[in-house]
Amino acid sequence: MAKGHRSQIKRERNAKKDERPSAKLSYARVPVQKACFVLDAIRGKDVSAALGILRYSPRYASAVIEKLLKSAIANAEVNNNLNVDKLYIAECYASNGPIMKRVKPRAQGRAYRIEKRMSHITVVLDER
Repeated sequence: MAKGHRSQIKRERNAKKDERPSAKLSYARVPVQKACFVLDAIRGKDVSAALGILRYSPRYASAVIEKLLKSAIANAEVNNNLNVDKLYIAECYASNGPIMKRVKPRAQGRAYRIEKRMSHITVVLDER
């Protein structure tokens, strides 16, 4: 068994903070499935290659993720003093956000529900 009280063990475990530069966008008006198509294309790539992929991708999510990636690069430069040429995308993922529910009028007095999905997108960089 581990030594110490349960709360002390939890406190020590949570004290280890991830030091890698990152950026998070909450409540992005992009569904998770559509964001993941773009994130899968850039995962593990160098930062310069990822920016090129995002710039010429036709998807709407690519513009949102490009802005987020530039923010993560700025965080790496300013906060962690890392060299931009050595950075690569270590992690990038999207998780479900809230859903805005809307009503679409249909024939014969019916109404269909429209769900406008949101996502929380995270990009984590690391140095090679």
